[in-house]
Amino acid sequence: MKRQPSTDGSHLARPTRHRNSSDELHYHINLFFSEEDSSWIADIPDLAHCSAFGESPEEALRELQIAKAAWLEAAEEAGKPIPPPQYRPVIYQTAS
Repeated sequence: MKRQPSTDGSHLARPTRHRNSSDELHYHINLFFSEEDSSWIADIPDLAHCSAFGESPEEALRELQIAKAAWLEAAEEAGKPIPPPQYRPVIYQTAS
C-alpha cells in the first residue's frame, strides 16, 4: 500500500475521544491516500486492526469512528483491556 500525502493537511494527527469511565482517551489517527486501493485509509495504531477506508478523507474518518466504537465495545464485552494511547509518530518524538 503506497501512501501519498494529502495537500490539505488532513494527513496530520487527529485526536479522537472515547469515554471510558471518567477517563478520556485521545488516540492518534493515521490518515492517508492509498493509490493501490484508490481510497483514503484511516487507522488507529493503538487499536490493533482498527481501520477504515472511504472515497474522501472525511468518509474514512467517519467510518473509522464506527470501527473504533465497535472495537472498544467488543473489547469491553470480552473483558479485554482497553489499551491506553501510546502511539506517537516519529516526527513528534524528535520535536520534544
